[in-house]
Amino acid sequence: MKIQGQAIKLGDNINTDFIISGRYKFAITDMKELAKHIMEDIDPFFPSKIKPGSSIIVAGRNFGMGSSREQAPLVIKESGIVCVLAKSFARIFYRNAFNIGLPLVEADTDKIAERDALEIDLDKGRIKDFTKDSELQIKSLPPFMQELLKEGGIVNYYRKHGELKV
Repeated sequence: MKIQGQAIKLGDNINTDFIISGRYKFAITDMKELAKHIMEDIDPFFPSKIKPGSSIIVAGRNFGMGSSREQAPLVIKESGIVCVLAKSFARIFYRNAFNIGLPLVEADTDKIAERDALEIDLDKGRIKDFTKDSELQIKSLPPFMQELLKEGGIVNYYRKHGELKV
């Protein structure tokens, strides 16, 4: 499985309240509307940086820390971001993201810059940075997790296959 896109760079410790502010938790229930407010407390112009279907968040350590609310990965996916690449992820965020089919990839992100053109190859365990003409190794994903992503998450996988084959 390959994922291509342009990097939108963030730092360490991006918590779920940064992803989508808690002030919208009950005020807005429509995901399309909620996605318009993604990362606005960090960068009010963040939504305008997203090119739906071809943007990748590139962050540092501990992405998705904080509360376990599922709106955070849902808003990222709804906004059109195709993948989140970070040094590490909060475990609950990690599980919630895969449950909805949002790819998360762990790698050293220090050498990736804003707007770098990337290709993430989950099968080969590498990232190609076309802007810098370089490659990075990533932690590969088990085939079962790649299947969850291909199906759009665990619910879609179960609907199609009727059972989970781990």
